[in-house]
Amino acid sequence: MHAETDLSTLLASVATGDRAALRAVFERQSVRLFGVANAILRDRDASADALQDAFLRIARRAGQFDATRGTPEAWLGAIVRHAALDIIRARGREIPSDDPNLGDQAVSPEAEERLSASMEGKRLRACLEGLEPKNREGIVLAFVHGLSHPQIADRLGTPLGTIKSWIRRGLQTLKECLA
Repeated sequence: MHAETDLSTLLASVATGDRAALRAVFERQSVRLFGVANAILRDRDASADALQDAFLRIARRAGQFDATRGTPEAWLGAIVRHAALDIIRARGREIPSDDPNLGDQAVSPEAEERLSASMEGKRLRACLEGLEPKNREGIVLAFVHGLSHPQIADRLGTPLGTIKSWIRRGLQTLKECLA
């Protein structure tokens, strides 16, 4: 595998059973994906379990990736997010939000700092900072902390439809910013 090989091509190879391609995807994306899992789970061991489960899913489902529907990074991130949320559901516990106003305490953001240090992370952070605070908060609660729309509505004391609108508008703005 050449370093220039893009993730879409690697995923197509993974779909054919190419283990070297799966290894290359892991080598390129595991740090970022571990950061996603750890941001949701706040537990390094559980995050490692989520990452392992996600890569088993990636190996089985690589043929389902469709580049016309999104980037390979987003597809991989969604798989890891779902694996982390499955672990949470199995445990039946709530995720701390790091918001001291809600009584939660911050957890060391090592993985988030590594992600932010990358070029993609810097670009995403800049785009997130450009959002209206209500849109940014909805997106972070949904995609970083893994809360559902109804959970966000309850937490913020805002109607569900309003939360959905905030998140939808925020995602549209992010998409335009990242394009």
